[in-house]
Amino acid sequence: MPAERTAEKPVTIRPLRPGDRVEWAALWSGYLAFYETTLPETVFEATFARLTDPARAHQNAFVAERDGRLIGLVHYIYHAHNWRAEDVCYLQDLFVTPEARGTGAARALIEAVYAAADANGTPAVYWMTQEFNATARRLYDRVAKVTPFVKYVR
Repeated sequence: MPAERTAEKPVTIRPLRPGDRVEWAALWSGYLAFYETTLPETVFEATFARLTDPARAHQNAFVAERDGRLIGLVHYIYHAHNWRAEDVCYLQDLFVTPEARGTGAARALIEAVYAAADANGTPAVYWMTQEFNATARRLYDRVAKVTPFVKYVR
């Protein structure tokens, strides 16, 4: 990852809106492609509907916008935790377009989740990444601490 560049234009971080569907889908497709996976259109539709439904306050998204164009996204979910009285926040997906990397957009998205979690009374925020994702991990090492946990799935 190149050293952080100064963005030519400011980045705006804002909640995902219903009118963002096309640009959001392109960003999320880029994220999924990085992890060499695809999802059916039904999952795209369900996920976008959940992320933009004000009645689903536990499932959220921010986007990074520059010059009227979306350049990044972050999805985050609040959920109960058996070791805490308050809920915790899971930062599930984070993606910034290749041309916007190193401009501070990814960090701004993480910090927006931190601020939202704090405002929600859920200050514990966690996420996972692939071990091989060295570029992203350089940023993550600056904004969070790595844990020794290993993930298992069924």
